[in-house]
Amino acid sequence: MIDFKQFKGVIFDLDGTLVESNGVWAQIDVEFLGKRGFAVPDDYGKIVSAMDFQQAAIYTKQRFGLEESVEEIRREWRDMAIWHYVNDIAAVSGAPEFVRALHTAGVRLALATASHAELFEPVLKRHGMFDCFDFFATTEQVERGKGYPDIYLFAAQGIGAKPEECAVFEDIIEGVRAAKLGGFAVCARLNDHYKPDRDEIRKSADVCFENYIELM
Repeated sequence: MIDFKQFKGVIFDLDGTLVESNGVWAQIDVEFLGKRGFAVPDDYGKIVSAMDFQQAAIYTKQRFGLEESVEEIRREWRDMAIWHYVNDIAAVSGAPEFVRALHTAGVRLALATASHAELFEPVLKRHGMFDCFDFFATTEQVERGKGYPDIYLFAAQGIGAKPEECAVFEDIIEGVRAAKLGGFAVCARLNDHYKPDRDEIRKSADVCFENYIELM
């Protein structure tokens, strides 16, 4: 087992990695597309999970031929999600304790997420993790989404560390592969939302786990 306190920096994804929000987004997809007469295609959630809000809205508008503007789609998604991030999304078991232990040990922490501050800030504060982070990176701040190393490199720069001095925590295969490509050690949180990718995730990541209690 890796001693994560040996790293200068640790970079965490948010959704599905620190908090159990994947189910919320799956329900938002059902409600959003259902209002417009569409069922959610089997590949849709996986495709948009690696995108930022702008990219996902553009993709959704084009795929389903929606009349709404990209900004209207983004606004509706945010309005649907904010209540859950403020009120009822749970932390992954052991995540708050793990994050606080790294922070106390002097490890620099960054968040690398497709979610905006109005989503990640309240959920991290509610679970006592927000003040542990030194830098917040979103996919809208970089050129490419989580299929590429851009956001992890940007996050590492934000905490003053080189890729080889950092570990990245992710839950999607695109993020795992991209972080490895960027030169990071990668820890993959296994969850039921990406079961079809589980074998590939296990092959690609340095460490795999289901909850943070396993890592403490």
